[in-house]
Amino acid sequence: MKDRIYVCHTYYHVYVACLKELNLPERDRGNASLVLSTMSNDFGDLKSRAEACGLFEAVYMFEEKEDVNFPEVMKYHADRENLFLNMLARMKYTKLLGKMQQPYVPVDFKQYKDIYVFCDSDPIGYYLSYKKIRYHALEDGLDCISTYDTARYDNRGHFKLKAFLASLNLIFIQNGWAKYCVDMEVNDISVLPYPCPKYTEKPRKELAEALDRKGKDILVNLFIADMEEIKKKLERGGKNKILLLTEPLCAPDVRERIFRDCIEQYGRIDGEESVVLIKPHPRDVLDYRKLFPENIVLDGKFPMEVLNYIPDLRFRRVISVFTVVHAIRFAEEIIYLGEDFMDQYEAPEMHRQNELI
Repeated sequence: MKDRIYVCHTYYHVYVACLKELNLPERDRGNASLVLSTMSNDFGDLKSRAEACGLFEAVYMFEEKEDVNFPEVMKYHADRENLFLNMLARMKYTKLLGKMQQPYVPVDFKQYKDIYVFCDSDPIGYYLSYKKIRYHALEDGLDCISTYDTARYDNRGHFKLKAFLASLNLIFIQNGWAKYCVDMEVNDISVLPYPCPKYTEKPRKELAEALDRKGKDILVNLFIADMEEIKKKLERGGKNKILLLTEPLCAPDVRERIFRDCIEQYGRIDGEESVVLIKPHPRDVLDYRKLFPENIVLDGKFPMEVLNYIPDLRFRRVISVFTVVHAIRFAEEIIYLGEDFMDQYEAPEMHRQNELI
């Protein structure tokens, strides 16, 4: 049996996997495997850099397939306007979606003692449940369930019945409700409005604060390929550097307006113009270099938490819409805009999901 394997869908997932490995004694590192799912993220050359960082014995690419790729699965994904018929169709959907992943799964998960899955709502969760393989789930993003409890939101109406069916592996529910999910690791249980008996708490802050300089350097070298270029851009920033964190919000034209408004409202400090650096979200495909040529645009393909580990890096202000920012240690001031700000740009029900549960 092999020790551990992590299934990651985003750069942030890989970051947390690395934190967990770096919190182990050095003699226990290098025994884990890493799986990078290409379903929703372009990892670029991260595979080769992860193989060279010393934390993983093997790194695999996983061509995970959404349900829309299989017409035979999607025929069970229609509302039959009857709870009983919907549950029968969902049972067939659950098993079939898991089965259809088989040709694309790059490893034999049964060879591992511990399997860690970020975002088990993706087909990997269905696959492991179909194969009756136990796994540990981890939250998709830092405290993300506090604003969007996908398990309860996706299963509004008769949730207790659906949770019972999931406990029998007849249907699948993510985030700690599936039969073969051992537990669901979250950052802070106290901020989650709805309980789940499988929640376990492991604060990310504890993992980050335990890093030594060697561990921090491993993370910087793993995630930031163009460190020298970033340093040159930061040097241009002067005293009042402002970092704007983008996200794949709304339609592209609305998204552009959102971040222009952010710069207009918060791009000055004490009446003085500041240098604004834009850090695109890894899944944000808007061309900020073209749209914002007057600002400095950083590479988006790394989790913003890695900026904590660059020596002497300080920003006067960081601006975020929904990205949880309490992990940031490199800013004097943090502006978190949240739901009230987004109400100006889209219907509230598009981003106030927990209020609709």
